[in-house]
Amino acid sequence: MSLLTNVMDHSLDDGYAEAAARKRTDGAGGMPRTAGAKVVLAAGLVLAALVVTVGAVQARVAAPVVAKEREELIDRIDRETEAADRLESTVDKLRDEVSTRQQAALKQSGGGERADLVGILAGAVEVHGPGVKLVVDDAKEATSGGGGGPRETAGFSDTGRVRDRDMQRVVNGLWASGAEAVSINGQRLTALSAIRAAGEAILVDNKPLVPPYTVLAVGDGKNLSTRFQDSADGLYLNALQENYGIRTAISVVDDVRLPAAPSVIVRTAQPRTEKDAS
Repeated sequence: MSLLTNVMDHSLDDGYAEAAARKRTDGAGGMPRTAGAKVVLAAGLVLAALVVTVGAVQARVAAPVVAKEREELIDRIDRETEAADRLESTVDKLRDEVSTRQQAALKQSGGGERADLVGILAGAVEVHGPGVKLVVDDAKEATSGGGGGPRETAGFSDTGRVRDRDMQRVVNGLWASGAEAVSINGQRLTALSAIRAAGEAILVDNKPLVPPYTVLAVGDGKNLSTRFQDSADGLYLNALQENYGIRTAISVVDDVRLPAAPSVIVRTAQPRTEKDAS
């Protein structure tokens, strides 16, 4: 207690107290006494006040300009977005027109039924029918940090997140199990589709997907579901669920509807010969 009392009674160090008393005795402390020192102090205060005032005025003047520029930028973004939407709508209409003319030309040449089958297999037309719905989602406690887990490859780590290679195995497993058409989050897959990663995002044909990942597959629903779950890829997905907490759910659907692929690029073509016709 005596130590605490001493600290409270002598809060200012003795050396500092002596120095302050010596300055007061010599007249060095307090306000300036000479006229010149007072003028210098007054000039400094005026200069500081002037700087603060000028800064406040400039900020007030610049605020409307910044707000106007921001509004103009927002308006420009809105205009460009609307223009992009109109162009996308035009592209869709032209694509439908091209598809209609292709079908008409193929029917005139006698290859209508075969063309329909090729269009379905290539993903160029919409399809619907029985199939399965498979939902794959990250674990509830999924993180984005690295941990050096057993799944770590090329910068990825065991974080409870679904990876591009996981979705590749899921899709390949569905194809191998008898799926006739497959889509992920409404994105139709074709023989030219690519499932890859950019950072921690999964891309399908360069379009980013957001979990949960809903995979729709057209085929013989019950048999397709059973074959997939018994396949190596289905067992792999089950292992992800048990070991890493990745959530999965598969169900049989009576009518699955898949859109056409955004674009099907023909890389090679050759004329039809009489031998092919026969």
